[in-house]
Amino acid sequence: MCIKANADAMPDEEVVKKVLAGEIALFEILMRRYNQRLYRVARSILRDDSEAEDVVQDALVRGYTHLNQFAGDAKFSTWLTKIAVHESFARLRRRSRFVEIDSEQEVEGNSMSLFTSKTRNPEQEVLARELSAALEAAVDTLPEAYRTVFMLRDVEEMSIAETAECLDISEEAVKTRLHRARALLRKELYSRIGTVTTQSFQFAGSRCDHVVSAVFKRIAPQENLDTNLASPR
Repeated sequence: MCIKANADAMPDEEVVKKVLAGEIALFEILMRRYNQRLYRVARSILRDDSEAEDVVQDALVRGYTHLNQFAGDAKFSTWLTKIAVHESFARLRRRSRFVEIDSEQEVEGNSMSLFTSKTRNPEQEVLARELSAALEAAVDTLPEAYRTVFMLRDVEEMSIAETAECLDISEEAVKTRLHRARALLRKELYSRIGTVTTQSFQFAGSRCDHVVSAVFKRIAPQENLDTNLASPR
């Protein structure tokens, strides 16, 4: 099913009104807008790809069947994300693996920024995938409370207020848990890469070939000159 571009640009609230008015097909717009966010938050809580996908489906179905309850007091994205969060925690409780972690005293910390280049060569693409895999594995080691806050704030870039509302915690708790999550991630990532630091910053492959070729081109004229000077006249 494809949705026209002009419809795809509509604000969430307008789409909701049209869906409630009977244009059910337009619900696809909302699904495509927030599928990734719902998956990420569910995955951060459950640490299971398949179950996270199930949560996305359940949250969307629940969101659709209760669409008339969306009052517009909060953003639609926050309202929908909160449904996914509640469903994820419900599943976690059913698995009897829910661990509650108390908030720690807030300490200001530095942000962990992730920078990506707009254009990458093949080597950079491989490195990006490896770094992404390392980060995902490290995030999985975080306690659930920290993991979910990190996913909403640093990955989905939701505001502190939105994150607090989705998780039903205070804004101070969001700040505290995010700081702790970043600290734990730095420690975990360093431990993962520390054993291979001697293999880092290698100068091989095409980079080495390029320099060797360039050097030979630069010394060639000098070699010819030395040969000519040494030749008998």
